[in-house]
Amino acid sequence: MGTAAHGAFRHPIGVDDTTGANRSWWDSAADEYQETHGEFLRDVGFVWCPEGVDEADAQLLAPTKDLAGRRVLELGCGGAQCSRWLAAAGAQVIAFDLSATQLAHAQRINARTELAVPLLQADAQRIPLADGSFDLACSAFGALPFVADAAQVLREVFRVLRPGGRFVFSVSHPLRWAMPDDPGPRGLTITSSYFDRTPYVETDDDGRPAYVEHHRTMGDWLRHIVGAGFVLVDLVEPEWPAGHQRVWGGWSPLRGALIPGTAIFSCEKAGG
Repeated sequence: MGTAAHGAFRHPIGVDDTTGANRSWWDSAADEYQETHGEFLRDVGFVWCPEGVDEADAQLLAPTKDLAGRRVLELGCGGAQCSRWLAAAGAQVIAFDLSATQLAHAQRINARTELAVPLLQADAQRIPLADGSFDLACSAFGALPFVADAAQVLREVFRVLRPGGRFVFSVSHPLRWAMPDDPGPRGLTITSSYFDRTPYVETDDDGRPAYVEHHRTMGDWLRHIVGAGFVLVDLVEPEWPAGHQRVWGGWSPLRGALIPGTAIFSCEKAGG
């Protein structure tokens, strides 16, 4: 969750207000985000989650040896670290993000690494790309936690994938929504209903929405996936790795030893 400038509340909020708030928030937070997490993410690296699941080892999207020549779309790319790793493996990648500042960081790292991943500013709820134009799609905590209509995002990804294509995405584990976003003992207490889908909204000093997250239960995610036309082929709930001491927001060794912090969904479009 973000850092509230004025207050944090649970109340309904629509698609456009959610998009506007999160575009502004990520534009203002991108510098700090890249400075804080850039070393962990690596300029050319595909890390799925704070637990450190690395695509080079997990191969959830595809075997690395099979990536050459594949067309891949990354949603909510941030600094495009994942896309750059895919490009280094020979994939043809397009990466997009809602935030212009995140994309500026992606351009900066492109130049530094000499891996020029094509970048696009876009809303994941309206992907401005052709039907059936990608073999694979991925999102590592990008876009999906920050949109009002996750079902629409899944329908859009289904549309741009070719038959037989795969979409893998990671989000906060739904269980965490019932607990405070705290890496310490307080984060192990139940303070909210798991079944309360009311969005979490932070407001600025003028009371305007400044940051928004929408909660979905595990069942909600499964219904959105199947409703878009996908087949769910795997669900990974990463365990906290031994010796991994990095704290990232509410993710920590204390909590990670007891509850899952991340859910990684692997979906396929039938055919091909």
